[in-house]
Amino acid sequence: MTHSKISTLSLAVTLAGAAATVTAQDKSVELRFANWLPAQHALASTGFEPWAKSVEAASKGSIKVTLYPAQQLGKAADHYDMARDGIADMSWVSPGYQAGRFPVFAASELPMQVAMPGPGSAALDAWYRKYAETEMKDVKFCFAHLHVGTLHSKKPITDPEQIKGMKIRPANGTVAQTVTQLGGTNVQVSAPESRDALEKGVADAITFPWNSIISFNIDKAVKYHMDARLYAASFAWLMNKQWYEKLSASQKKVIDDHCSNAWADKVGHAWGNQEDSGREKLAQTSGHTIVKLTPQQIDSWKKAVQPVTQQWMQSAEKAGAKPKDVLEGFRKELASRNAAY
Repeated sequence: MTHSKISTLSLAVTLAGAAATVTAQDKSVELRFANWLPAQHALASTGFEPWAKSVEAASKGSIKVTLYPAQQLGKAADHYDMARDGIADMSWVSPGYQAGRFPVFAASELPMQVAMPGPGSAALDAWYRKYAETEMKDVKFCFAHLHVGTLHSKKPITDPEQIKGMKIRPANGTVAQTVTQLGGTNVQVSAPESRDALEKGVADAITFPWNSIISFNIDKAVKYHMDARLYAASFAWLMNKQWYEKLSASQKKVIDDHCSNAWADKVGHAWGNQEDSGREKLAQTSGHTIVKLTPQQIDSWKKAVQPVTQQWMQSAEKAGAKPKDVLEGFRKELASRNAAY
């Protein structure tokens, strides 16, 4: 072997060794990940915990993820600001809890658009990424996903006319608009506070995904469940920018690899399937009734909620968005994944 080849080989080995040393010497950091769900919630086992373990494994233990469930670091509606301000390094956010603040994101929560939570989540994430750069510019956007839910009540509901005069806990600001449009009154309480509101008669019904009715023990307070894809609730995993910027290059790559459309799809499918399994559980539970709707009744619901889309378009335009383009883009993504309702 010539001297030049030996030198080149020696240099390559040295550089490889240096790179390995840098990776091995990544400073150990903690990622404080806040959410507002109970620790035993299905999303913990299908989303938060698998993601955290994968990040830790990929970073060879240099990123330690600590989960803070059940509003330990702050109220549900504050989780966006918690990530922005560094109260949490990362948080699971329901942007719809702050009605009007994220008008583009709210397009994903317009009623009766999404049929399937898994492919719907992949569509949501792919569509929203370009908007997140401006609408959520003060945090690092990781990914978005959604669940699909319906109306659970103390009496059977089949017609939108029945909502008039009812007190309903909405899933988010867009669902609240829907309730108002149909003549109901909104009861604004977070998910963990919902059972109490229903049991005390403060609310008559709730919009919620299927299995969470059970995990939040709300099945003790409502017995009728409308069999329709009434609404979607969309969520974002968001990170404190300053925390992210302090990571090493290899640690940033680990985070970037875990803030992907593939993870949005994975979490959306896993949680969505788990939530949808609650329908069959409730159907087999004594005292509970799944309220079937005819195709004509579904059509009447779609017609009744249409003004909510028009209201959203007006408010989004005032906020500087191009509502027609926004909505067409989201619906195109849904259709491409066979996730449209």
